[in-house]
Amino acid sequence: MEKKRCIVVDDEPAAHYVLVNYIERSADLELVAQCYNAFEALEFLRNDKVDLIFLDIDMPEITGMEFLKMLDNPPKTILTTAYSEYALESYDYGVVDYLLKPISFPRFFKAIQRFLSYTNTTLISQEEEPKTISIRMDGRLIEVKLAQIDFIQSFGNYVKIVTAAQTYLTASTTQQILKQVPASKFVRIHKSYIASINKVSKYEHGMVQINNMNLPVGITFRRELQERLGNR
Repeated sequence: MEKKRCIVVDDEPAAHYVLVNYIERSADLELVAQCYNAFEALEFLRNDKVDLIFLDIDMPEITGMEFLKMLDNPPKTILTTAYSEYALESYDYGVVDYLLKPISFPRFFKAIQRFLSYTNTTLISQEEEPKTISIRMDGRLIEVKLAQIDFIQSFGNYVKIVTAAQTYLTASTTQQILKQVPASKFVRIHKSYIASINKVSKYEHGMVQINNMNLPVGITFRRELQERLGNR
């Protein structure tokens, strides 16, 4: 497999020392530049393409988040930071993971595997995924377009499939429905809820917002949700 081109953007020499050491130990990565501020990184990216950025948030003059916002199509990014509160804000900028300093090699390795897994997944044609889900309602078989579904909710012995236009009620369980929808588009956020990952507009304080509806996120589902939001 061809190595993924990566750069380190951090104002701390000590952080470069650690990351360069880890990158050199990874057979999947090729370090092509070390930048000590956002200006250097911007200049490099004008002429060179990279697959992955290791990016510090707390940098002088231009922060890491400000730097990402300046890029029209930012490469996949792993934040190297002591600040996890920027997670939601960074979801739209290609962030795939967060390495909290001090960074251990096992945690670094896990982040790289997540990055590689994501890049490999995106190579799979979306044409292979189903476009609708078949449910039985009022004795009739109905096709519901997956792109229209906001979320799915357990409702006693039934499941509610909620779209912007209407709500469908079918005798099923969330687990059965979860097996029928593509994992790339939907994520379980609670024992009673499945959310369309692309419809989530806000995630904070243990709640997600979809079309002005606030849905609870179970503690055991929060890590996966954060990862999925980072990959969308």
